[in-house]
Amino acid sequence: MGGNKITEKMTKKLEQISDTNNSLPSGSAGVGLKILGIIPARYASTRFPAKPLAMLGGQMVVERVYRQVEGVLDDVVVATDDERIRQAVLSFGGQCVMTSTMHRSGTDRCYEALTKVGFDRFDVVVNIQGDEPFIQPSQLQTVCACFSDPTVDIATLVKPFTPADGVEALLNPNSPKVVVNNRMEALYFSRSVIPYLRGREPEAWLQHHTYYKHIGLYAYRTQVLKAITALPQGTLELAESLEQLRWLENGYKIKVGLTDVETIGIDTPQDLQRAEEFLKNR
Repeated sequence: MGGNKITEKMTKKLEQISDTNNSLPSGSAGVGLKILGIIPARYASTRFPAKPLAMLGGQMVVERVYRQVEGVLDDVVVATDDERIRQAVLSFGGQCVMTSTMHRSGTDRCYEALTKVGFDRFDVVVNIQGDEPFIQPSQLQTVCACFSDPTVDIATLVKPFTPADGVEALLNPNSPKVVVNNRMEALYFSRSVIPYLRGREPEAWLQHHTYYKHIGLYAYRTQVLKAITALPQGTLELAESLEQLRWLENGYKIKVGLTDVETIGIDTPQDLQRAEEFLKNR
């Protein structure tokens, strides 16, 4: 029964994604900056080895991500530490750079890739998860639009939780929550539910407050990307295992864009199977 509920929720989200309008301006994401999309893609994965090369609807997962991004940004490149992935990207005509096997995060891998592509060629880098083949052009546009404000260092996306999501989704520690100020800048990210709604039972929280779910799409000005990769881990990041807390702890502003689309990550073979079934029935 639980498995059926998960399948139904994922199907609804996929249907929402498929209905999103993709007719958006190409190149520069409409903000007049040179923007590079980087897709970190590792071969090793505890839950799903070789995930970027898995087939989804006749295309590799990494190719589907690549196709969703190209044309929206000025350029796109896959950053990998595995020759098999590099060869796969080249086989479908994509661009790929080899990066170190020692990186602790996708952010670090993005910076190395940027230095190899050409640090001075771009103003902004967008870090795109290599296992989210349903990422939408509208989401890329939203995160890039944050940089129309010259004071913005880093940008990311959030999606409001709705009562239909249910309290289980809100309480899920694998789904980080974000608190923002009245300028839509992140105050804090947490795996716990923040803020705590005093005087209400958790089952009623979604009816009485707008909570924001973090969508893991990041964009950084190139100089900021260089700076944050040199920062040591802080106590907040170590506590929550969320690297964006390192940036907040060091005084960087993270602008938050709103999206009503939730991308579906391919984390397990079961996720891939459900996504395949959706594509066949669409």
